[in-house]
Amino acid sequence: MGVGFADPGGRTRGESLGERLLGSLLDRAHLMPPRLVGPLVAQEVAEMGGRDVAVYLQDFEHAMLRPLQGPGLVGRPEPIDGSPAGDAFRTDQRCEVPQADGTVRLFVPMLDGSDRVGVLALTLPEVDDNDRRLAQRIAGLTADLVVTKSGYTDTFARARMTKPMSLSAHLQWQTLPPLVMTTPDIALAGALEPAYEVGGDSFDYALDEHTLHLAVFDAMGHGIEAASMASLLIAAYRHGRLSDQALPDMYRQMDDVMAASFPGRFATALIGQLDTVTGRLSWINAGHPSGLLIRNGLVLGELGGPITRPVGFGHAEPRVHSTQLEPGDRVLFFTDGVVEERLDDGGQFGEQRLQQFVEDASLLALHPAETVRLLSHALLRGRGGRTSDDASLLMVEWKSPPRDDELARGIPEAVPTGTVLD
Repeated sequence: MGVGFADPGGRTRGESLGERLLGSLLDRAHLMPPRLVGPLVAQEVAEMGGRDVAVYLQDFEHAMLRPLQGPGLVGRPEPIDGSPAGDAFRTDQRCEVPQADGTVRLFVPMLDGSDRVGVLALTLPEVDDNDRRLAQRIAGLTADLVVTKSGYTDTFARARMTKPMSLSAHLQWQTLPPLVMTTPDIALAGALEPAYEVGGDSFDYALDEHTLHLAVFDAMGHGIEAASMASLLIAAYRHGRLSDQALPDMYRQMDDVMAASFPGRFATALIGQLDTVTGRLSWINAGHPSGLLIRNGLVLGELGGPITRPVGFGHAEPRVHSTQLEPGDRVLFFTDGVVEERLDDGGQFGEQRLQQFVEDASLLALHPAETVRLLSHALLRGRGGRTSDDASLLMVEWKSPPRDDELARGIPEAVPTGTVLD
């Protein structure tokens, strides 16, 4: 039975099932300890007639979905490639799998904003649009709970791990922004490898008003010292960003900090800014391989120009470059560990092979998040399943100039079409 309450006009209306379930989840969740988030979601799904609830989180290598454990929860690890749960995760679309007993198994992507958190799975006797809409909202709220409570618990990080993580890798993961960011104007995705052993590689970004700030770093060496250098670089970069420094001033600040804190050491860096109104991309490349410009599924060319010295040598004069993007263009930035890995025959993996992988992935017209995930795995396979150096990838797509007026007026809500698997 619904709960009645008065609206501003004095009328009384009942609380719908969806309002009651989501309201109950919100009311109880803010004080719920992290270990009970999954069981709480299972309880609320049971109220809508669902059962066999699984809350999957992506592992750090983006290869498996790992289920939370607890009362009312089911599930076993599922591969992201080749499973219904993985299909929902990869495509950001709901998947429905009819069961032999006439019920329907739903796999709903859990998105925190646009960041991929995992997948919510549940079984319902039958499914209509109201069920789909409610399941989508429960999945979104579950993602928010996981992300929010991750700030003060190891429960979810531990669930995501498939093997022990090095101290340097742990330090790097703690400094990363979300791996995926999507707005109507911009799509962005990044990756680090090897996920459990990465040391000096990292990336960062921020979207402020109509400027996308982005950066990729590769600190000299491996292990704790390299991770510490990268963490200091990120702190210096963010300090300059928050102070509204221009790109040359950000570079000089990082250069000074590195020279003073790690004498005789250095780090390569790429820092850039994309004007999301005009599509103008500006950058300083301090020792990285040149980024790739991708248009219509093909690598159009490199973002070349004279290279600035890596940060840490002191007193270098930064060189700023720029190019004009077209709507739909993508840019891929990467560290030298991507292309300099030695293969069994002694040769390097190479930029030509990287470009071929990029074009093969682009032809599938996938979201940058899935493109980067597939590219990262393809690179690892191409290098014989091993890596002797850290590697990082950062892909940015400029979709179009902002449409703030249209968004402010509101876009009619629609139930995701999803995918039905027989």
